[in-house]
Amino acid sequence: MENGERKMKNNIDGLHRLELYSVAQDLAKFTYKNIVNHLPDEERWGLASQIRRAAASVPANIAEGYGRYYYQETIRFCYLSRGSLLELMSHIELCEDLGYISDDQAQIINKKANSAIRLIHGYINYLKQCKRGENEPGAQIADLKSVYFVGKEMSEDEK
Repeated sequence: MENGERKMKNNIDGLHRLELYSVAQDLAKFTYKNIVNHLPDEERWGLASQIRRAAASVPANIAEGYGRYYYQETIRFCYLSRGSLLELMSHIELCEDLGYISDDQAQIINKKANSAIRLIHGYINYLKQCKRGENEPGAQIADLKSVYFVGKEMSEDEK
């Protein structure tokens, strides 16, 4: 294996050790297998397409940010990933309201999304602590330390 190939493999291996990336990939796979494939045919080019793009965008933005090697760029891509996650959950809520998916499917994906969003916020906070210079873009902006939920409020058992 050449030096460049070895370096790329190490980067990919590092990405797979990032829990956030694994959770985001799991969310995307669940969405493809258990949500998109069960939507009505008339939604193939509408809602299904939007859900596929949003679901795939969550781990893709994590991966792209991970590959940037600059804290602020990585944080920016985490924000993009968070936006895609919330877009996905908006589509899931619509699917549930229209009766396209079951309550069980909605609960599972809400639980996965809540896990992903907590990890995104944790990763952002970690990155900000790792490299925070006075002149860094966004260094003066503080994220709220509250707990974030996506979808319906979780019971104590689900936490």
